[in-house]
Amino acid sequence: MKAIILSTFLFFFGLKSIAQSNVTVEGFVKNQDKQLVIGANLIFLSRSNTFTTTTNSLGKYTVSIPADFYNIEVHYLGFVSQDLNDTILSNRSLDIFMQRKDSSLKEVIVIANSNKAVAVSSGNRLSFNPEKLKSIPSLMGVPDVIKILQLTPGVQNSGDANGYLYVRGSDPGHNLMLYADTPIYGMAHLLGVFPFYNGDHIKEVQFDKSNSEARNGGRLSATVSVIPNKMVPTEFSVKGNLGLLASQATVAIPISNTMGLYLSGRKTYIDEIVAPLFDSPKNNKNSDVKDLKYSFGDGNLTFVAAFPDKHLFTVDAFVSGDVLKITDSNLALNANLKWSNTAISPSWQYHISEKTVLTNSIYFTQYENSLHLEQATVQMDIASYVKDFGFSSAIKYPVNKIPFETGLQYTIHELQPQKIEVSNLSINPINQQAVINNANTLAIYTSAKPKLFDKLTAELGLRLNYYTSDKGKTTYLHLEPRVLLNYNLQENSSFFASYTRKNQYLNLITTSSVGIPTDFWVASAEGVPAQLSNEFSIGYNQKIERQFDLSLNAFYRSMNNLIEYPFGVTQFNEITSFKNDFIVGKGEGYGLEWMLKKDLGKFKGWLSYTLSWADRQFDKLNNGERYYAKYDRRHNLALVGTYDLNSKWDFGITQIFSSGNRFTTPTSWYFINNNPVKEYGKYNNAQMPNYIRTDLSLNYYFIKTREKESAINFSIFNAFNVENPIYTVLNVAIDEEKQKIEVKPERKTLYSILPSISWRFKF
Repeated sequence: MKAIILSTFLFFFGLKSIAQSNVTVEGFVKNQDKQLVIGANLIFLSRSNTFTTTTNSLGKYTVSIPADFYNIEVHYLGFVSQDLNDTILSNRSLDIFMQRKDSSLKEVIVIANSNKAVAVSSGNRLSFNPEKLKSIPSLMGVPDVIKILQLTPGVQNSGDANGYLYVRGSDPGHNLMLYADTPIYGMAHLLGVFPFYNGDHIKEVQFDKSNSEARNGGRLSATVSVIPNKMVPTEFSVKGNLGLLASQATVAIPISNTMGLYLSGRKTYIDEIVAPLFDSPKNNKNSDVKDLKYSFGDGNLTFVAAFPDKHLFTVDAFVSGDVLKITDSNLALNANLKWSNTAISPSWQYHISEKTVLTNSIYFTQYENSLHLEQATVQMDIASYVKDFGFSSAIKYPVNKIPFETGLQYTIHELQPQKIEVSNLSINPINQQAVINNANTLAIYTSAKPKLFDKLTAELGLRLNYYTSDKGKTTYLHLEPRVLLNYNLQENSSFFASYTRKNQYLNLITTSSVGIPTDFWVASAEGVPAQLSNEFSIGYNQKIERQFDLSLNAFYRSMNNLIEYPFGVTQFNEITSFKNDFIVGKGEGYGLEWMLKKDLGKFKGWLSYTLSWADRQFDKLNNGERYYAKYDRRHNLALVGTYDLNSKWDFGITQIFSSGNRFTTPTSWYFINNNPVKEYGKYNNAQMPNYIRTDLSLNYYFIKTREKESAINFSIFNAFNVENPIYTVLNVAIDEEKQKIEVKPERKTLYSILPSISWRFKF
């Protein structure tokens, strides 16, 4: 049916063109460096009408217009507009070159989303280019995608020792993490200290808190889409960062006028630098880390081929590997933990016409972790992995000037939740048979963006999921509607309301309260149900005096068939199974979000605040009563500010305040045979102290131009040395004469103030 509609549309469009004796004009728009300009606006003036078009992702335009056209206007933000008169009448293939405004004007002020550090749009979405957020403090002196998102409304602060995202009362495994449209299952480096993504390789980050686009599915909460650079490099360039903790570099290599390559790499060398900071006798009496060694490295590759006949071919690859080693001679303990990600995605994009684009891609992604533990004579190995092989095809096309997108996605999943081997026990060794989950997901979706009335527009989506696992014993067929209505009250203000329904079939089981990746994924099967959520949200956006943007949102999210695994890293019962071990329940999240943002002037930044609630209910926990989720933080406040003093100096600050996360503590102690016994009350009945952190940064530029950069970055993490505990240990002192127990809580912190220095370069 879609092909018939499209063919009919193109047929009638062709008849209309013939009747008016139209001609086709096509070409490329480039800048003075011969780099393709995407999204340039072209206006063709004829004796009877005006025709407009824009350049596509290849920098190419094609337009069918009457033969009597006499003028072309070309506009693009930040560039000098072109006005070509009737000398072009004889041309039917025309390449246009544009000059940047800063090469001809002393001062240019451009107000547009593309120039904003963070662009907020209606419908719970925002986007940003990491390159424009270099002044925000970061431990490595480079933009940290995850920590930037944690500074936005609706995202709970995860605190120290955790790099996960908690969005609108959900769990970290409820977020869809995409790199070049490929799912990434391992989402953080150790303890969340280091940026997970190399910001120099990223063109844009798109964040959708309600996962409202029909093309994205399989998760209950948000979508974080990381998009690498897709433009063909016109000249060789190198940029990167050299620091005390880690270094990184990105190289752009032009192969020809239509092909190019981007290569990036990062590596730490912190064992001799960071490990002493964790040495408890010397630095932090509350630190709980002994001899620790940690390193990670990652790499990115993007190959781009933009052919003049409307084809764009790309290959994106991402690999990362982490190693953590802990030795404690007092406990005769040696532990070795490894985890890694691998993702590769070839994609082909074909522009059938000016507004009709077909995209086909395949991908492979894998995440695995393994823990080797030796204590005294006992050895234990735990391993898990998840890997996908997927295919997607999507077409964007107009019907009666309404943009449509229709697509198909098919994924083969293979998961090994846990493989456990224990030897040298006093009992028989445990060699657990590896459980392999095989599953398949097929999704068909379509979406449309009609204009219903003069001021009312809509985004309508429908997604159909078919899931099967356990050799066909478990199947699901789910329909997911997505609706977003946007009402433009005035030129600078708008309202929106949205509803999304989502299902999730792969489930992340978190086994550690801090950011140590012993977590594993398990597929929905017998005894492991598919999760379901419904989300409603409303919001208001207002531009204030051209410099400020205000956004207000309210949301409610219900979640069913949530899964808890109460046995920590592993369960050693030989007759156990996930069907018996998992606890199934429900939860909800609701709250208010507020953000005030300033994008112009020497001082820029934003202030965000979230008032929210998140609770859970499991029949086998807390006597079946509702309780607050671990990351139910009532208040989340973040201030982000950058100040450009002059062409040499700029400064950055982030100030974070949030309520403490929840945990369960004993309510009473008593003796049984002279042994103290703990008695617990309600689940998550206690709360950590409020979390407060101030980060500062300073950049001094030796060179700062569009093509070259040399700068020194000074950053201080937790500048006022506030102790933010990551967990609490209860120390028990027994007075045998008085038969009295004295309990003293000891709050454990990971690190305090962390200064860093790095050199950022581009040439």
